[in-house]
Amino acid sequence: MPSKLITLLLMVPAAQWTWAQALPSAARQPFGVETMLKLSRISEPVLSPDGLLVAFTVQTVDVANNTKPTQIYVVPTAGGTPRQLTRDGKANGRPRWSPDSKRIYFVSDRSGSSQIWSMFADGSMATQLTRLSTEASGLLLTPDGQRVVFLSSVYPECGSDDVCNAGKIEQEEKNKVKARLYTSLLYRHWNEWRSPRRQHLMVVKTDGSELKQLTAGQYDVPPFSLGGPDDYAISPDSMEVAFTMNVDADAASSTNSDIYTVPVAGGEIVKITSGAGADASPAYSPDGLRLAFRSQVRAGLESDRWRLMVLDRATGRSQSLTEGVDRWVGSFTWSPDSTRIFFTSEDRGRTGVQVVPVTGGGVRNVITGASTVDDVQFSGDGKTIIYSEASGSSPTEIYRANSTGGASVALTHLNDSILAGARLTALEELWTEGLDRTRIQSFIVKPPGFSETRRYPVMVLIHGGPQGSWGEAWSYRWNPQVFAAAGYVVVMPNPRGSTGYGQKFIDEISADWGGKAYSDLMAVTDQVSALPYVDRDRMVAAGGSYGGYMVNWLLGHTNRFKALVSHAGVFDLRSMAGETEELWFVKAEFKGMPWDSPALYDQWSPSKFVKDFHTPTLVIHGEQDYRVPMGQGLQLFTALQSQKVASRLLLFPDEGHWIQKPQNTALWYAQFLGWMDQWVNRM
Repeated sequence: MPSKLITLLLMVPAAQWTWAQALPSAARQPFGVETMLKLSRISEPVLSPDGLLVAFTVQTVDVANNTKPTQIYVVPTAGGTPRQLTRDGKANGRPRWSPDSKRIYFVSDRSGSSQIWSMFADGSMATQLTRLSTEASGLLLTPDGQRVVFLSSVYPECGSDDVCNAGKIEQEEKNKVKARLYTSLLYRHWNEWRSPRRQHLMVVKTDGSELKQLTAGQYDVPPFSLGGPDDYAISPDSMEVAFTMNVDADAASSTNSDIYTVPVAGGEIVKITSGAGADASPAYSPDGLRLAFRSQVRAGLESDRWRLMVLDRATGRSQSLTEGVDRWVGSFTWSPDSTRIFFTSEDRGRTGVQVVPVTGGGVRNVITGASTVDDVQFSGDGKTIIYSEASGSSPTEIYRANSTGGASVALTHLNDSILAGARLTALEELWTEGLDRTRIQSFIVKPPGFSETRRYPVMVLIHGGPQGSWGEAWSYRWNPQVFAAAGYVVVMPNPRGSTGYGQKFIDEISADWGGKAYSDLMAVTDQVSALPYVDRDRMVAAGGSYGGYMVNWLLGHTNRFKALVSHAGVFDLRSMAGETEELWFVKAEFKGMPWDSPALYDQWSPSKFVKDFHTPTLVIHGEQDYRVPMGQGLQLFTALQSQKVASRLLLFPDEGHWIQKPQNTALWYAQFLGWMDQWVNRM
């Protein structure tokens, strides 16, 4: 349900849903993958400086053409019907307002490549700013409205010389030899091989003139990120850019990014942080006196706690504002008067908002409830707030509230008509006492039309990471509503290693992948199997990434499940360490490389227990997955077939760690559910 506030700083309970009552329950259909693919996916809300409009993006799914076009919309903050502004091109995003709220700058592929454009706030008079062979993305507009800062991947020796870049691109395309030559790590990452080009910050005037490169050399700016706040920002006086960069020589083993500054006009780059771990997400205070950022203390540990830091620009001194908060800081925003910072933080499956004074002191809850809140923004006068919100049973919508209190209002209802015809199930909680009396939280999704008098098959979903979690958030990958609609009681445990339960809980999985987390999962399985509406003889399990690892571990350690699905799962830890790219991850999780701690790698490798494999297993992998390389899936399938275990291999040549193309998504769900149904329906 929509969030609730426990202070008077912002708003009180959000507007109640209307779509759930639109049709009687009997007239609504289960929420299948076909329905899921019809939903509009809302993101990137940006409040105009005058506070009157919110620009945002909407991604839809065109299954027939196997595309997911994204367009820009606006909606009045006073309420009303959202209006679509862009229609040309397949990728229109990153909307940013001019200071007078009359124009919107955005990134679009309408000219055949990703470039910076601008248009009036009604969508008219679209004008192209950049025409770069290296393309453009990630725009920010300077507060004075005079320049656009953006990202482009250029050849270091060419910089902003587009004639030079274009010539080298053409030369590469015409070269019949496609061999790659590397002399150092990181030579590939996630789903891309490293090329000679590097991503850098550029700046151009809003009339398209005076293109300059702000960063240069062999380091990508900013470093790769899986999400979170921007890793670069412009000062309120439009004179400076703060950005994140990692200059360590061993890029595959280091998480040590720091924050630097450079004049918007170009010039000397200055390093302003020096932590051993990652410093990231810089954001200037509105008065320009301070810079907030997120920081991890421990070197080489991507799962260390993210703290909220504030740096005094005059003295250069920084302090942690959330040292007493045993949760990760997510996105954050300054109050208009520069006295407070509002930040999101995950806690036990929900993401709410907290506030802390910039001078330090007590942290207070602002938004709590059964949901995930993000994108919090204030109007210039501080009177209006907008934010996005989703839950495990409702996709993202945009809300408005008054900072002095009162009811929040949903500004978007793009999915109401679709959801009105579908039956979705609210998530329920289950708490289990695990190993050492540690309490383990799980979420349960019951099938539509659930009856206490029936007995249902159970599907246990194991999340990835392992430093991840299940909770009150909407997802188009591994959507529990789709699985529940197929007739399963879906159980989503958060065992040791899960985020949102404190850093000690997270750290307890490192060097112990198949230990306490496995015990936690089996304790949850035991408790669920005793529920009166559960058929304990028809239980299945599935997981991706680390969740796939745990499925592979289950194969060698239990026969409790009738069938398994292992997606992008780690099978052999030694070969995984030699194939993967982010070596900081395996070094942190297993205390070095295999030759440093061979016993630990052997202890927790599912490949050591192949002789005990008996459970029918579907193996899924993307051939462009370099995080958990395809060889892990191939080795697993070979082991299963060699042991005469019923198994199937599903490979996606055009996908990486995640399955993203619409038709591939439909096939993934069909094969997944078809495999599970085959085994549980034999009873």
